[in-house]
Amino acid sequence: MPAYTFVDQPNEIASQLDNRERIGVDTEFMRERTFFAQLCLVQVATADDIYCVDPLINADMTTFWGSLCGRNWVLHSARQDIEVIYQTAGRMPAAIFDTQIAAGLLGHPPQMGYGSLVSELFNVELPKSHTRANWATRPLSAEYLKYAAEDVEYLLPAHEILAERLDKKGRLGWAEADSTLLLDAALYEVDPANAHARLKGAAKLRGERRAIAIRLAEWRESEALRRDRPRQWILRDSVLVDMAYRMPSTLDELASIDDMPAKVVKRAGESILTAIANRNANKSEDYSDYRPPSAPDNAQKLLLKQMQQVVAECATDLDIAAETIASKKELSAVILGGNRNSRVFDGWRRELIGDRLVSLL
Repeated sequence: MPAYTFVDQPNEIASQLDNRERIGVDTEFMRERTFFAQLCLVQVATADDIYCVDPLINADMTTFWGSLCGRNWVLHSARQDIEVIYQTAGRMPAAIFDTQIAAGLLGHPPQMGYGSLVSELFNVELPKSHTRANWATRPLSAEYLKYAAEDVEYLLPAHEILAERLDKKGRLGWAEADSTLLLDAALYEVDPANAHARLKGAAKLRGERRAIAIRLAEWRESEALRRDRPRQWILRDSVLVDMAYRMPSTLDELASIDDMPAKVVKRAGESILTAIANRNANKSEDYSDYRPPSAPDNAQKLLLKQMQQVVAECATDLDIAAETIASKKELSAVILGGNRNSRVFDGWRRELIGDRLVSLL
């Protein structure tokens, strides 16, 4: 069992972090009932200590966040941890090293879990008994805190091993560069105007109906943000798509939509109808612009296969998974969307395959 200190006055440990160049960081959070994840615990590992910091005590954390974010962090599968801290504290670390990314560049599975990595490196099996714990409950049990402490206990030792192995292969800079990509604030900021991209079922809509779906998705996203509730709690995808298809113009027509909650009609019916009616705000609007992305044609499918072959050959030479270099989704985005800002054309990937991919394009 790792030794740890439970901290309910976070600012008091700030001085313990100030003289540390690198720390291990993990978080526990809940997001079942809110739009934004609720940060429930921050675990911090130094070379000597493990701290389990409680952010729900309502204590001032300004100094703590300043000290924490002034350090270089080691995390595993860092994106969600960075997201919840950024959305809670409005800050990011000075730099990060993601052990999942590092492991992938050494030939391990790209989505290797923390438990599997610890088992591989240290021959230690971590328990999984509290993966679905309610971290918002207080007080937290000793069993919960032990589990949380174990999630950071091996981060710094793992960094040492992985960094040494990567350095020997000339890939340490690759891991650091790929980790840094996760510090782009745009990854964690919410824009209601883009909400339709995650609307399940919208792909079958075209023209005017797709335009309505886009506006309804934006309305729902704004409501979810305002009320800090999950999107599906505001209105389910299937109901939203059905509204776009049927285009109701009255409250009675809106209420007749299958599975439409009566309380939503009462509370927000007029707002929904306004969002639908706005399709007519510009009488000259060309609804042909509102169509799903085109499916790849035969030439594009062939090009995708050729690009995948280039990536696969490079991956074989490096003895790593092809998706660690470039996933099919990334390559498709390059072909269909002309995304020349993709990481595929930057950094170490550009040196290895970028020019070959550009020549194919």
